[in-house]
Amino acid sequence: MSAELTTIIDFIRYGASRFGRAGLTFGHSYDNALDEATQLVLHALHLQHDIGPAYGQARLVEEEKQAILALFQRRIDERIPACYLTGEAWFAGLSFKSDPRALVPRSPIAELILSGFEPWLGGRSVERALDLCTGSGCIAIATAHYHPHWQVDGVDISDAALALAAENVERLDARNVRLLKSDLFAGLQGEVYDLIVSNPPYVTDDETDALPQEYAHEPELGLRAGPDGLDLVLKMLRDAPVHLSDNGLMICEVGESERHLVRLLPELPLAWVEFKVGQMGVFVVERSDLVAHAASIKVLADARR
Repeated sequence: MSAELTTIIDFIRYGASRFGRAGLTFGHSYDNALDEATQLVLHALHLQHDIGPAYGQARLVEEEKQAILALFQRRIDERIPACYLTGEAWFAGLSFKSDPRALVPRSPIAELILSGFEPWLGGRSVERALDLCTGSGCIAIATAHYHPHWQVDGVDISDAALALAAENVERLDARNVRLLKSDLFAGLQGEVYDLIVSNPPYVTDDETDALPQEYAHEPELGLRAGPDGLDLVLKMLRDAPVHLSDNGLMICEVGESERHLVRLLPELPLAWVEFKVGQMGVFVVERSDLVAHAASIKVLADARR
């Protein structure tokens, strides 16, 4: 079979066809078979992801072909997300180390980072920012990279995730990032930020149980968040005002749990971000609005385990 496949393009096409036939699920940084096949082929050949299209017709030697086919087979047999097979994920234009210690970086918040969080910041000054539930560190590190004068804290409860984030801090020389272990805000007494950003666990219990096999390779701690996906988010909304400066802003991703949040807190003025591909369940809220609705938020949050 490998004799019939000769070029880089041949193998990318072949991989995409095999992935489609195998019924794989895509959603870990790449959302389709062709992009995942491209990622695996270039990784096996030790080529950069931005290689010119002219190289697509390059002919491969047998050793290279076998390396590619072995990766394809693992992707199909074990349902491992491609980023875990390559050990690399791209987020906000930066290359992060990716492995099962944390979710594969894929938040739409990357688009906000690249836009400087505008128009939501409205030009307000930011000195300190927090990435709550930082996981691999991708949001904290990317924010720090594009805003070198900001001091950015990345917080997580998982030692494994924080270890991976520390490797990414070193990988990208993010000297203005500090990593801290904390259960949400519990270990951040006295810390105040101008901007809090978070991509927390927000998948409902039913949805977590029904996820395709690819997601089983990710830590469940980063996904499962109760019957409506809001166990952590409600606590964050309750406690955030203490850690936001007077003119502070919070940006949070809740995905499909958006509908549950709107139902529970219909009076809370949440602005839902419109991304290039549409709404993705990311809201923006002012500290002042969290304070104004603190009583109703507290009742809901205190009822969570």
